[in-house]
Amino acid sequence: MLIDPPAIDPALLTMFDIVQARYAEELDGSSRVNERVAESRRVYRYQLQDRSLWGRKFESPIFNLATRSAGTILASYADSQFATGVSVEGDEGDLFCFTSTLRGDITLMRGDEAATATVARGLAWRPGPGTRVLVGDASTRANVFLKVAEVEEALEQMLDHRLRRPLEFRPYLDWSGGLAASLKWQLDFVLREFQRRDGLAGNAVALASMTDLLITLVLRAAPHNYTDQLEKDPAGAVPAYVRRAEDFMQANSVEPIRMAQVAAAAGCSMRTLVAVFRHFRGRTPLGALHRIRLEQIHAELSLGANRGSITAVARRYGFTNAARFGQAFRRHFGEAPSDVVRRASR
Repeated sequence: MLIDPPAIDPALLTMFDIVQARYAEELDGSSRVNERVAESRRVYRYQLQDRSLWGRKFESPIFNLATRSAGTILASYADSQFATGVSVEGDEGDLFCFTSTLRGDITLMRGDEAATATVARGLAWRPGPGTRVLVGDASTRANVFLKVAEVEEALEQMLDHRLRRPLEFRPYLDWSGGLAASLKWQLDFVLREFQRRDGLAGNAVALASMTDLLITLVLRAAPHNYTDQLEKDPAGAVPAYVRRAEDFMQANSVEPIRMAQVAAAAGCSMRTLVAVFRHFRGRTPLGALHRIRLEQIHAELSLGANRGSITAVARRYGFTNAARFGQAFRRHFGEAPSDVVRRASR
C-alpha cells in the first residue's frame, strides 16, 4: 500500500520534536501529552479505524507528530495516513486548541455534538475527558495551544470582572472573513515563526507581545459564551491610566512584558486600558508599546554605530524580522534605519 507524503516539508520542522509510528500498535500510548507538555496528565489514544491495518508494519510512517513549545504557546503539526479515532483521557484540559486543517478533514465529538473542520473551517476546542476526534485518510492538521488560565485571565481583564463560569469556545471557526480570517492569518504566522531558528519563538520580548496579541484576537474572533458581554461598550476612559501605562512601557521596553502587567502598573483592568488607549491615543496598548519600541530604537541608532548593528538593536526590542522592522521604521519615521545611522556617524 502506497503512503502519501506528509503535507508539511520535514525540512521546515527542524526546530520541532518529532514522534513517528509505522504500525498501529505503536500509536497506543506513544503520543502521551505529558511527553510534550510539562505537568500534563492527559493521554491521547490513537486507533486506526480499518481493523485490517492492525498488526501491519509500514516502511514509511503512518503517523507523524511535530511539536515545539515557546513561552506559554505550544505549536504542533499532526499527519495521519489512515482514518484514525483519537480519544483524550486523564484530567480536564488546561489548554485551548485552535486547529487548522491543511489536508483532509477532522471531526470533533463531545457527547452527542459533532463539528467537522475542513481547509475552509477550523476548530476551537479544549482537549479533555469525553473528547473524541475522528481524523480522515491522508489528513494533516496544524494546532496552536494556549493556556486556559491565561486566556481566562485576559478575558476577565477585558470584562473588568471575574468569570462566573468557565470560558467555552464554540467549536467552529469560519476562516472566510472578518476577525476570524485575521485569526487564521495570525495562527499561520505563529506556526511559520516556530519553524524558524531565529524567529520570535526564540526572542522572549517579541514572543510576549505576540502572545498578548494572539490571546486578544482569539477572544475577539472566536465565538464563545462571553462574546455578547465582550461586545458591549467598555467603561469610561481615565487619562491617568494612559500616562502610567506609557511610563511603565517606556521603562521596560526591552523586557518581555505582557499587557496584564501594563494594566496592573496603570492601576486599571485590561478592558479599561484598551478603552482609554483607543480613546486618547487612537491605538491599542500593544500598538503603543510597538511605537515606543520603535522610538527607542531610533534614539539608540541616533547615538552612533558603537551601540551595535541595526539588526542587533532591533532584536533586543523584539523585532526578529529585518524586512518587517524596516517597513515599520520607515512608516513611522519616514526614513530607513540606515539613514539614521549615517546621519549619526557624520
